[in-house]
Amino acid sequence: MHASKGDRLVVHGRTVGQQDHVVEIVEVLGPNGTPPYRVRAENGHETIVWPGPDSVVDHRRASGTE
Repeated sequence: MHASKGDRLVVHGRTVGQQDHVVEIVEVLGPNGTPPYRVRAENGHETIVWPGPDSVVDHRRASGTE
């Protein structure tokens, strides 16, 4: 998994009916775009994540980060 600042991290819902969780990658902490990532949710909460196999990087930029 490789990401850049401004990409979106999509964590797919694990059960039927559970929505995907989408956060903005605000900092890449691993070498060469690898995890961990500092991410920011829509409500402004920031945390550091090590994405699991249920996660994908969406390389389209999050809104307002150009």
